[in-house]
Amino acid sequence: MSNRFFVLTGGPGAGKTTVLEALAAEGCATVPEAGRAVTRQQTAIGGPALPSRDPAVFAEHMLAWDMRSHEAASAGGERTVFDRGVPDTIGYLRLCGLAAPPHVERAAERYRYNRRVFVFPPWEKIFRPDEERLQDFAEAERTFVAVRDAYRDVDYHCLEVPMLSAEERARFILRAMAG
Repeated sequence: MSNRFFVLTGGPGAGKTTVLEALAAEGCATVPEAGRAVTRQQTAIGGPALPSRDPAVFAEHMLAWDMRSHEAASAGGERTVFDRGVPDTIGYLRLCGLAAPPHVERAAERYRYNRRVFVFPPWEKIFRPDEERLQDFAEAERTFVAVRDAYRDVDYHCLEVPMLSAEERARFILRAMAG
């Protein structure tokens, strides 16, 4: 387990990326979300690894991205905040009605983060779909439950981030990381 690696997770549109940017402004090393990056890459090349085309292949690409991100951060010595982590793939697969294959479970055991995971609850007031986030709010709520439960199932403590401004949320996280 890496006590210097922290994860922000939850459903789409709950403010994770905005808070990640606020944490970066405070000097934290950060890692962007795999899902958006995979979606951009696959859309650009007309690839199959998109949720609408093949959720299982999309999950494999996210898993590979997250493992590579974890390894890259491990090479440095900084405290790092990740926008999602390896266990999110388990939650995503469950959301799609798919079982997590054994290699995904093993990845969640091998690529560990600080036991305290920051979970962003669904927040309808700030939720906005975009060209990469095609889910509606109901799916955001289901995603929140799926990823939170996936982290709990692989022995993380989920700390819910209060619905505050991005700066206040960042301060909440920084205090919890220090404690």
